[in-house]
Amino acid sequence: MKLFTTTALVASVAFAGMAAADGHAKLPLKELPDIADRNYWVPDEVNAEGKLEAMQAVVGSEAVKFTGSQDAPIQIALIYPSSDTSDFWARNYLAMTKRLDELGIKYETTEFASRQIEHSLQTTYANQVVQDKDLYDYVIFGPSELAIQADNIVKLSKESDDLTTYVWAFHTPLKEMEVQPAAWFDFSSAAGALTMCDYMIGRLGENVTMAMNRGIPGITDNQRSGDFKACVEEKAGWTTVYEHYGEYQREGGFAGTSLILQSYPEATIIHNANTAMAMGSVEAQVSVGKEKEIFSTGWGGTGLELDAIRRGELDATPMRMGDDVGAATAEAIKAHMEDRADELPFVFLGRITVAHDQMSNEEIDALEQEAFRFSGVGKLER
Repeated sequence: MKLFTTTALVASVAFAGMAAADGHAKLPLKELPDIADRNYWVPDEVNAEGKLEAMQAVVGSEAVKFTGSQDAPIQIALIYPSSDTSDFWARNYLAMTKRLDELGIKYETTEFASRQIEHSLQTTYANQVVQDKDLYDYVIFGPSELAIQADNIVKLSKESDDLTTYVWAFHTPLKEMEVQPAAWFDFSSAAGALTMCDYMIGRLGENVTMAMNRGIPGITDNQRSGDFKACVEEKAGWTTVYEHYGEYQREGGFAGTSLILQSYPEATIIHNANTAMAMGSVEAQVSVGKEKEIFSTGWGGTGLELDAIRRGELDATPMRMGDDVGAATAEAIKAHMEDRADELPFVFLGRITVAHDQMSNEEIDALEQEAFRFSGVGKLER
């Protein structure tokens, strides 16, 4: 249901061969050497040159008002695991809505919340949104795990005459998906893993013994944990003595760390693949007074992680400029409403740096101000 009009000119050439109206795309645009070894494309294979950088520049700049008019607010459905410990989802929501406010776009949202492990509940929500497709203009899907939710993304994307579908928290379009969503918004876990690898080797050196709290088998953990593990082992001869799958849950991080402390005392580093597990890991270490003996890492640089770094309980984390994803989604909605969807990258990526315990409070504060410029600094009230 389109309740808006635009004064923008319709672009003459569809972005990257993509027919935005039906969600199909002629992909990839180019092939990297290992493309045959993957069941997904990476951003460099599906983004037209220069469009990601242009979008990042827009997201980092002052808002420019929507040029069209609206008869009523646009309707946005959000299906995401926002009931978990991580404030990633809540911050995305706040950044998107505050940027929409700045853009002068009227909107209403309907949230369908789940936990990361509630895969079937997300299917129920997807079916409900498809059934009620006439009620919504946009649907934002944050999959519990990409491979598990691929059919639901396709299901939603097939309704492109009524719904524009965006995917949050993944940047690896699956080749097998017969219909692609309009765009993907994420931070590159692979790039973050390599950034973290270089930092950790530079700080801790070679031949280190490590244990890991991994998430759920799949693309995200393969990159956050698998790529990090491969990098430190290949570049610096690190040894991984134990890998625990904690399902991205605080309880999983606590249980995995408790086992590591008891059975693998030689491990001096514990890698955690998300905020929830990092918080559980810290709790387990504090409970036995080991938090100063273990070098602990998180993932994402959320408010909870930064507070733990300030307390001396967490040592380092690859920190996303978190509000980039939500703000970029608002800008994508604006571009779509102005018939400028051809200007968008197919996969938007936010920036990642490393926050760590050797930074001053002022340095951490500056990173935090930039990262959370829309959603606000400090722990969210949820």
